[in-house]
Amino acid sequence: MTINHQVRLAARPVGMPDAAVWNLTEEPVPDPGEGEVVVKVDYVSIDPAMRAWINEAASYIPPVKIGGVMRALTAGTVVASRNPGFAVGDAVCGMQGVQDYGVSNGADLTKIDLSLAPAETWLGCLGIAGLTAYFGLLEVGAPKPGETVVVSGAAGSVGSTVGQIARIKGCRAVGIAGGPEKCRYLTDELGFEGAVDYKGEGVAEGLARTCADGIDVFFDNVGGETLDHVLARINMGARIVICGAISQYNNTTPMQGPSNYITLLGRRGRMQGFIYFDYAEKFPAAIADLLGWRAEGRLKFKDHIVAAGVEAFPDTLVKLFTGANFGKLMLKLPG
Repeated sequence: MTINHQVRLAARPVGMPDAAVWNLTEEPVPDPGEGEVVVKVDYVSIDPAMRAWINEAASYIPPVKIGGVMRALTAGTVVASRNPGFAVGDAVCGMQGVQDYGVSNGADLTKIDLSLAPAETWLGCLGIAGLTAYFGLLEVGAPKPGETVVVSGAAGSVGSTVGQIARIKGCRAVGIAGGPEKCRYLTDELGFEGAVDYKGEGVAEGLARTCADGIDVFFDNVGGETLDHVLARINMGARIVICGAISQYNNTTPMQGPSNYITLLGRRGRMQGFIYFDYAEKFPAAIADLLGWRAEGRLKFKDHIVAAGVEAFPDTLVKLFTGANFGKLMLKLPG
């Protein structure tokens, strides 16, 4: 009998999620019902959005229920099928959660072509991270050649992709990241024109150094004080893309909003949030672009893979909020 190991939500977190938030459970892997498939999960994507998914209040999707398997994007392999749309051996991405095996009716599954890229790339560069960067920058930020694009959380999977796409589109890219190693990665390996080390210098000072002519597009993954410092330097008609606010997710006090928002008035700026799946009908064209840039060597992507069982999920998730990850964070499950 094959056992399915799972991570379930035991309690709503207050502040940083700790061990008390999770239960590790196991149960036999079920047989698929009519129209269903069983997927062996190979990779689990670890994303900042997970912190919002386990709060009581719904965000853009309902919260994970107490006792429910933790929601997660995954890449895996079909190991049993009673669905004519999927065969045993098909490689798929979906929302199978933090567990060894998931059962699906196929509606949430997408077949992936491993001859074009490995499974982990479909979960990162060609998945949530790459698509978030692509649509957030190009559809919401609408950068023009010659403009200055600044991105926070720039050494992360989304931020690093944003900066590279900005450069591909003829813009000047500046990244905000934590630590000299990450900043060197941005400028020396990815070609960013500038980097601000928020751990080594003030963000305001770093932006004054790297963005003397102001900021046209800001892609924000961090929120808080970083957003305020950027707003102080925006140009006329600037676009502020709200992707996330990782500095605020574990607050035990009210979320810090942008006190500098009034600059949007004087500079006729625009601030807009988005979710990548708002653009689902455009996914094929976006993936074609991302694949092409990757093949040309114009788009590099760094993975941070933790090879471990699902029991490592709680500690791996925390890496996102302490800055311990470097690249697209995911679990590679055994088997």
